[in-house]
Amino acid sequence: MKRITGLLVLLMACISLSFGQQKQTASIQTATITVKGNCNECKERIEEAAYLKGVKRAEWDKETKMLTVSFRPAKVSLQQIEQNIAKAGHDAGNSKASDEAYEALPACCAYKHQNAQTH
Repeated sequence: MKRITGLLVLLMACISLSFGQQKQTASIQTATITVKGNCNECKERIEEAAYLKGVKRAEWDKETKMLTVSFRPAKVSLQQIEQNIAKAGHDAGNSKASDEAYEALPACCAYKHQNAQTH
């Protein structure tokens, strides 16, 4: 009888953990935003700035200028992610980089200038 009770308790614990993991996975959202940049150095800076607590994935495409970000809205908002990228010097979605942050970028990352070199 103790074995059966023990097995039932173990089974209930496994079921409970399974539902908890499904709930966490369901709370992840994915969004795509436009982020200005030119090169691989920009890519590293943008992705690093996007990784706030609650962000699970951030990938910026140099050709399309699109950042795909997966995050937990209970921990971080898309607006907070955009603002952090803007602080790093890149216009992101509705958040614009300050002149000071933009001017601190290396010359190759100056996306507002037509003749910026990319690498």
